[in-house]
Amino acid sequence: MGEFFITINGFLESVLFFDILFGSVEGNGIPFLVAWLIAGGIYITILTEFVNLRSFKHSFDIVRGKYKTKDDKGEISPFGALTTALSATVGLGNIAGVALAVSIGGPGAAFWMMMAGFLGMSLKFAEVTLSIQHRKFLKDGSVMGGAMEYLSKGLASKGMPIFGKVLAVSFAFLMIGGAIGGGNIFQVSQAYGAISNEVSFFDSHPLVFGFTLAGLAGLVIIGGITRIAKITERLVPVMVLIYITASLYILGTNFSLIDDAFSIIFSEAFNTSAIYGGMLGALVQGFQRAVFSSEAGIGSSPVAHATVKTKYPVRQGLVALYEPFIDTIVVCTMTALVIIITGVYVPDGAYQEIIAAKEGAALTAAAYGTVISWFPTVLTLSIVLFAFSTMISWSYYGERAWVYLFGEKYSIIYKLMFLSLSVIATVVSAKIMVDFSFMLMLAMALPNIFGLIILSGDVRAQLKEYMAKLKSGELDAEVISEYK
Repeated sequence: MGEFFITINGFLESVLFFDILFGSVEGNGIPFLVAWLIAGGIYITILTEFVNLRSFKHSFDIVRGKYKTKDDKGEISPFGALTTALSATVGLGNIAGVALAVSIGGPGAAFWMMMAGFLGMSLKFAEVTLSIQHRKFLKDGSVMGGAMEYLSKGLASKGMPIFGKVLAVSFAFLMIGGAIGGGNIFQVSQAYGAISNEVSFFDSHPLVFGFTLAGLAGLVIIGGITRIAKITERLVPVMVLIYITASLYILGTNFSLIDDAFSIIFSEAFNTSAIYGGMLGALVQGFQRAVFSSEAGIGSSPVAHATVKTKYPVRQGLVALYEPFIDTIVVCTMTALVIIITGVYVPDGAYQEIIAAKEGAALTAAAYGTVISWFPTVLTLSIVLFAFSTMISWSYYGERAWVYLFGEKYSIIYKLMFLSLSVIATVVSAKIMVDFSFMLMLAMALPNIFGLIILSGDVRAQLKEYMAKLKSGELDAEVISEYK
């Protein structure tokens, strides 16, 4: 299996457009897909008049359930949709991805991760709004939504049905690949790498770990989005609380070093030296890993949000703003500060072998272990839980793409394939999977942002109408009438 992925990577890297689209870690240019994400994020942010800032408080009111109405249609609550989407984003991207970004791109990568998170809030708002606007309810009561639907239906409404279908089908195939790679094999591989260092039994019996994780995931996956949401509503807040508490403790005990860490982050973000590829190297790594972490702009989490109970598409789009904020601006920044303060990211330091192998989760565990000696054990458990929650959410994303392409009755084939690869992942090289998973996920941004830009006028119009109703008190009146 490892040889299989090496062959695929080798083939793709020999293709002329590979370097243009994805770039190389050591390259000094900006890969097209990174520039594409930046341009799309800036465009949507300006078009929506900085919705990522001005609607922050109202978004929180929606999350806490203030705006429920009798006309809400869907399968799960806004909070359930948010936690399901967060379970796929708050995870190894925050633990492993941040460590890789800082170790490869230098401390300045953390600044560009924050910028990517800020722009990602607008991208997430737009794609989730469109996902709910164009969702459809199937005969069995389940919901089909996400980029496949708004690319095909949305572009058809603009007089581009063929182009929209091509983008939708391309996206669906890429999302299946992203689910299998980044949402499954990479997660299991990183989780196994962490737990095998703590539990010697799994070190010599990798398949036991693979079968155990696949079995637990299978029990949840078979239950569909409703069961997935119930699990993530309980699991995600606990995981985030454990991780943030440890991060705050380490930052609190090293409070005097935080100013220095931020100074390094900002100075290295605009550094022109070539030691880590300079400013461009930090920017590229920051945006790449932020995308891998928050998934903003690649069109994956709108699949989960499409199932929400809501009357207005914009309303859940505003809830989705919190994903990149929590995932990238808060959690990723905390991780980056710990890694920088502890100094484990230095390429010629004591952890150079871990950095070379791209074992980001192990590097983060080492950073936290320098302050809390026993925390790597707790972090290992968190890594496994993060990997598990990400697996079950991405299994649903890939399954919806599979159903879009092949029909509902063949979804069992996808589920069996997904779980089988979870087992195989324990014997696949982590270094290979970092590159392979990143490539598949980042490629999803190409068709998705095309659609977002073309349909951005619809998003802007819906936002203006919704905010006008909020200002007039009409939305509050709807809520009051429900409880009279």
